[in-house]
Amino acid sequence: NYTENLISRRIKMNQDIFEGKWEEIKGQMKKAWGKLTDDDYAVIEGTHQEIYGKLQKYYGYSKEQAEKVVKDFQSHIKR
Repeated sequence: NYTENLISRRIKMNQDIFEGKWEEIKGQMKKAWGKLTDDDYAVIEGTHQEIYGKLQKYYGYSKEQAEKVVKDFQSHIKR
């Protein structure tokens, strides 16, 4: 299924980006999204997809907006 494959690739990409760099990324995320708590980061660390829900909850983003800001954030930290 094309959609399942696309979702699987997106999840894998996000995991690859976050793995091994969590402490550095977490510090940068705290600067970008100060409303997230340490408990939120603990949940996000366990399941990186949780970031979208947390951003929706604290910042009122739609799912699409949350995905876009995370993508923009990822692009920014890769530089």
